[in-house]
Amino acid sequence: MQETQPYDRVRQPQARPVRRVGPPTQPRPRNWGRRIKLGLLLIVAALVIGGVLLFLKAAAFNDAVSTESALSMRLFGPFAGGERVNILLLGYSDESRDGAFLSDSMNVLSIDRETDTTSLIGIPRDIWVEGIPEVPQNMKINEALRIGYYADGIENGAELAAKAVTQVTGLPIDGWVTLDFQGFEAMVDAIGGVTIENPTAFSYTWHEGNYLAGIWEDQFAAGTQQMTGQKALDYARIRYASIPAESSDFARSVRQQRVLQAIRAKVSGWRTLPDGLAISDAMQGHLRTNLSVFDLGMLAGRLDVDRRIELTEDVILRASTNSIGQYIFVVIGQATSSDYSPLHAYIEEQLSAPLPTPEPSVSP
Repeated sequence: MQETQPYDRVRQPQARPVRRVGPPTQPRPRNWGRRIKLGLLLIVAALVIGGVLLFLKAAAFNDAVSTESALSMRLFGPFAGGERVNILLLGYSDESRDGAFLSDSMNVLSIDRETDTTSLIGIPRDIWVEGIPEVPQNMKINEALRIGYYADGIENGAELAAKAVTQVTGLPIDGWVTLDFQGFEAMVDAIGGVTIENPTAFSYTWHEGNYLAGIWEDQFAAGTQQMTGQKALDYARIRYASIPAESSDFARSVRQQRVLQAIRAKVSGWRTLPDGLAISDAMQGHLRTNLSVFDLGMLAGRLDVDRRIELTEDVILRASTNSIGQYIFVVIGQATSSDYSPLHAYIEEQLSAPLPTPEPSVSP
């Protein structure tokens, strides 16, 4: 007898879903306002995080190179008050080269906030200095850095150099920056080299004997020159040249200004931040200053030199020798060996003179 399946095991027919007939479903409106707010929030978060990271980077650089805290604002008061700001720039060699810790280059960057102009005053390193209590035996001005360094480190050397420059020029120094040769090379290489417009071709040597014999080791051609850090350093420092005019300290100072302007031109526009970070990495261990990164940032926009002031031989300086026969410069018209008032008046006159009107270029 066949068994019957239980009712609950019998498959029942599936009912088809009933399709509802009505108006078409409206698309869900997109919330653009919410999306825009979210995008702005992400941008703000990225800027905040980037700003924090950048500040930490700047603070670390500040701690490595400055005697001041990252939040110090030494120059804010003078700039805000419209005062003239004078910064001493010192370039030197460490003990790996001859002339260790002698100031190979000395320049005063003088910024006039009232006229918004920047003047660069080259300080010849053979100027004779008397009247500094810390150096009773007297000295060439480029020796101040070394005397102070061996007494109590590079910061002390820079402070003594600043006192000597103030004594000679009459300009109060608001801050100083020192950079050794290795740091200079690394800085130029970090930004991919510099482009220099060299107006005069000349050959050169590093040795006085070769100079006297007319034997040259290398040369700089006239015109546009692409220079690495080493080449730019040679260009700024060389003193034995085939052209006599290029062998003086005055010519060296002019070439140093060309290099500084080339660096300033390279680090501009959209490249400012990446190049600035590369420079900060390259100069750690080579740069010392009593300015904070905040101060250096204020200076960065005022490095375009409007005028160069030369302390020229036979105009305000006279060549002489000291008691041990060293070649030195003394100030023309000084009443005593420690009287620098004629030079003070000369510099003040040059700084207050109107800037020369640029000559129009000749059309082809």
